[in-house]
Amino acid sequence: MFLEKNREKAFTAITGTLILIAIWMIFYYLPPMKSGTGELLDSSFKIFYFHLPIAFTSYLAFFVVFIASIQQLRKGEKKWDIVALSAAEVGVVFAFLVLATGSIWAKATWGWYWIWEPRLTTSLALFLVYMAYMMLRQAVEEPEKRARLASVFGIVGFISVPLSFLSIRLWRSAHPLMFGETSYGGSGGGLEGTTLQLTLLVNIIAFILLFLSLLNYRINNEVLREELELR
Repeated sequence: MFLEKNREKAFTAITGTLILIAIWMIFYYLPPMKSGTGELLDSSFKIFYFHLPIAFTSYLAFFVVFIASIQQLRKGEKKWDIVALSAAEVGVVFAFLVLATGSIWAKATWGWYWIWEPRLTTSLALFLVYMAYMMLRQAVEEPEKRARLASVFGIVGFISVPLSFLSIRLWRSAHPLMFGETSYGGSGGGLEGTTLQLTLLVNIIAFILLFLSLLNYRINNEVLREELELR
């Protein structure tokens, strides 16, 4: 199991507390948001502090699938298949939340819930790739064959993660770039100010801990299911 029962409870309590602190910081600690020209931004921009951490967490979940898939092919151990499955299931939830929060933000910013621009399109493709991963696992009944096929898919399908992350850096996009530079000369506006950066950091940590908590519960449930099937 991922964590012992006592540590699991403590970890869950810490995660829950940090999530509440992160939410409080978004709605009560952040100052009014302004654009680069000094214009006061709509309160809908606060969803950015959910959207970005959730996106990073979904990438982390699929990276875990990638590593666990490699380990499963190398060692053929059931535990790695369980880790890959559990991370994929949690990751798909986060990937859906990325699309949902992104669409809400798009509506407030552009007036449309969806436009076919690089970041939104590659994010949808990422979600569909791992939905296909889950469907593949459901379609194959023989455990060893399912584990091998899923591992290959988990490795190859990971290409959708850097593709999604780099999309607004490689192609012109309506999606805002907050950090780094693009291949065509653009650069991110960044977040200036300790308050904004601290709020974002706390939210990223909170959602990563949430992912680890959910991953732990999912792994434990899958282990218990396997043990019941063997009885």
